[in-house]
Amino acid sequence: MAAGPSTRTPPRPLPASDLTDALGAVLGGAIDDVVRLSGGASRETWAFTCDGVAMVLQRERPGGIRTGGGMAAEAGLIRAAGAVGVPVAEVVATGGDDGLGGPWLVAHRVDGETIPRRILRDDAMAGARDALAGQCGTALAKLHSVDPDSVDGLEELDQIQQFRDLVDVLDEPHPTFELGFRWLEERRPPASGRALVHGDFRHGNLIVGPDGLRAVIDWELAHLGDPLEDLGWLCVRAWRFGGPHPVGGFGQREDLYAAYEAAGGRPVDVDAARWWEVLGTLKWGVMCIIQAATHLTGQSRSMELAAIGRRVCENEYDLLGLIDPEGAVPAPTPAEPLDAGLHDAPSAPLLVEAVREWVEADVRDATEGRLQFHTRVAATVLSTVERELTLGPAMAVAHRERLAALGVESERELAAKIRAGEWSNDDRALLDGLRQSVVDKLAVANPKYL
Repeated sequence: MAAGPSTRTPPRPLPASDLTDALGAVLGGAIDDVVRLSGGASRETWAFTCDGVAMVLQRERPGGIRTGGGMAAEAGLIRAAGAVGVPVAEVVATGGDDGLGGPWLVAHRVDGETIPRRILRDDAMAGARDALAGQCGTALAKLHSVDPDSVDGLEELDQIQQFRDLVDVLDEPHPTFELGFRWLEERRPPASGRALVHGDFRHGNLIVGPDGLRAVIDWELAHLGDPLEDLGWLCVRAWRFGGPHPVGGFGQREDLYAAYEAAGGRPVDVDAARWWEVLGTLKWGVMCIIQAATHLTGQSRSMELAAIGRRVCENEYDLLGLIDPEGAVPAPTPAEPLDAGLHDAPSAPLLVEAVREWVEADVRDATEGRLQFHTRVAATVLSTVERELTLGPAMAVAHRERLAALGVESERELAAKIRAGEWSNDDRALLDGLRQSVVDKLAVANPKYL
């Protein structure tokens, strides 16, 4: 069902002091320097030392996205990947709860960087950027060489059906996604093989040093499937983070594919890999809806998860660009003068602007680590609210007019008609109407994306 305002009390995070005691009990050592790390939409990550050895704890978040048989199965597949030469963090221990507040996994800490903007922009990472596409291709070829029947607890699913079902469960229909599902169904390529697939091989889940790739982490979406899935996912635009190149913002597809084949991977069908890139774009859009829903339903109250809900339109925009590359990109609907009515100056947008400026100028520079990361998220959220207050009223009117021109009253009705086959995939009025609506959403949520 649709995710409305939360009526649930969110789970309370385990205090660092309690976490220290619980880690000491399960690991049998002296625990020090427990620090919560930033990021992690599906799970919490903590750094600490045990008897002076640097380690990392990962703990599942309520409502987090995952597949397979849980943390124990994840530990097994990490060990299997490491055994064939995939760079991984060595697993120390795993468990179900044990006083740690949920299923958990502890691994040795690998030095390096996971923040995309640093990997893509810092001078110290220039050599890594040159090598990364090839290193990723090599690592994926090794991963896909693991006997898929040797790892327990992994699922093998029809992902088109899986993600269509998720859209239905979430009760948040998107006409652009329905168009994407049909495009994918009509062009589904033959399977290139069956392999252990990481499922989330991209920036944020790669630890990188000046020498390049040091470890592949966050295996919660691993499953059995077509090996081309990992190659296509790495090329999804969302994982380029503003970088100019199609492979993670740092490399070329040709280099990724050549290294993959040279390391023993199956020959890459370029068109099939592109199909997986289209599916990956749609999948990430649905995952953004899921992550926002975990906040809205109270499973895991988080400003970061709430903000991710406004990234759905980025994937709609990319999806339309992939399935309709010749379509023209319109300008956003212009704003109309804002009528403040009864209320005194400053207007609502200017009030939000004042708070955002304070967050950016005073709060962000006075914080560090995870708190600084969340001040960045807060500033982004406030910018979105500013733009919606200014642009939203005129865009809402224009959107209703576009739906009426297509003969429907709502996006729900339009999505249902697309799924029922009442529109062709190349109907120009439909494509242009969807693109205008998506551009308007982006102009509010993230105008830089345009």
